[in-house]
Amino acid sequence: MIGSSLRGEVGKDVICKLKNKNVLLAADMQGFVRVLRGVELKYEPWDEMQSTLAQVDIVKSDAVEAEFLTRETDIYKAAKFYADMGPQEIVLTHKDGLLIYAHGKFHEMSFYPARLDGRSGRGDTCVGTYVAKRLSLEPREAGIWAAAVTSLIMENLGPFKRSTHEVEALIHAKYNHGSIL
Repeated sequence: MIGSSLRGEVGKDVICKLKNKNVLLAADMQGFVRVLRGVELKYEPWDEMQSTLAQVDIVKSDAVEAEFLTRETDIYKAAKFYADMGPQEIVLTHKDGLLIYAHGKFHEMSFYPARLDGRSGRGDTCVGTYVAKRLSLEPREAGIWAAAVTSLIMENLGPFKRSTHEVEALIHAKYNHGSIL
């Protein structure tokens, strides 16, 4: 999982070396679209996007990054745009939840936080959970876990400190998908 903060922290050469090791490779677009200019963080076009994404299996992007990089305001079109560059799975977060586009199918999950006290780390938590669960679950089920864990992390500041039982309870209550428990 490549989750850099700024462009240049992880180069295409590193991504290609990892791809040659035949591992599941995921990348968060945040670290490729953001650049530091003086003291200001800005989004800038990314010339190596197509050649880099051709090496990646899973792309994580939020809706704002997706609109900037793909020029699409429709998250479904943005997900397809990313997928057309090579990644097999797209994890696209937005204010209300996440959209998974995997193997030609869309899966959408809402976030259900009881309160909004912590938004920092939401994207990292979402993609980290998704990638970890993809090692044993199909995209839709991994997406449900990612949405549930992300919902819970938004309830508190700081790192995720909830139990698996709490995640499973939220899945059972909100996602009505008991088969993944």
